[in-house]
Amino acid sequence: MVLTILGALLIGLSLGLLGSGGSILTVPVLVYLVGESGKAAIVESLAIVGLIALVGAIPYLKKRCIDGRAVLFFGGPGLLGTSLGTLLSHGMPAALQLLIFAVVMLVAAVRMFQPMSEQATHRTRPWWQVALAGLGVGVLTGVVGVGGGFLILPALVLLLGLSMARAVGTSLVIIALNSALGFVLHTAGHDTVLHWPVIGLIAAIGILGSLLGARLSGFFSPLMLRRSFAGFLVLLGSYILITSLPHALSGAAHSAAAVPASPTVKLP
Repeated sequence: MVLTILGALLIGLSLGLLGSGGSILTVPVLVYLVGESGKAAIVESLAIVGLIALVGAIPYLKKRCIDGRAVLFFGGPGLLGTSLGTLLSHGMPAALQLLIFAVVMLVAAVRMFQPMSEQATHRTRPWWQVALAGLGVGVLTGVVGVGGGFLILPALVLLLGLSMARAVGTSLVIIALNSALGFVLHTAGHDTVLHWPVIGLIAAIGILGSLLGARLSGFFSPLMLRRSFAGFLVLLGSYILITSLPHALSGAAHSAAAVPASPTVKLP
């Protein structure tokens, strides 16, 4: 229980300090610290991430620091992508989902090693590029249960020219919408056993951690924080990759062996 609380606190702190990245820790916390199955962890992660993002977005809504255009052009396709990703995930073994998740973590680490700048602010891209990026983030949300803030933030800055403050607030709204839809689609008509006390505990501690992280963020260098967190993601992502790869490969081999051979046609 102590490790679970510490993991939930780390989720919130990373969100408060970095503005993204915390949701990518939720599935590992649920799998390796709580002991949930891969499938259940992905669904529960969507509930936890959605709740934390929703509460985190409230101050930005009060300050009118949400870009409605970005929610429409990026978040709209993101909802479609979440639907597609959820449908894809239903036919995937949990080991394959965790393998994809590990790759996503390593990609996130690469992104976080690079400094976020606002040099591209006020230079927007065509709407179809924005929609395509939103669609891709949504698919990831549906398949592996991540909010995708590490992808949404740079996309909003680079593609739509938002300032960092508006990008963070808008990102939280999009994450909340994607997570909510993914959770509904994963649970509708499926007998997934969810542990609501765990969801409530981690979400509550994560919210408190995000508020604490927001207050502490001014005392640290953003670049140092991002690179430290990126190094942690490399270690954790590599561990998940190493442990899930054999299960994913054995599952694929089992599926291939289960496919009946085509009957041989004898010619007269």
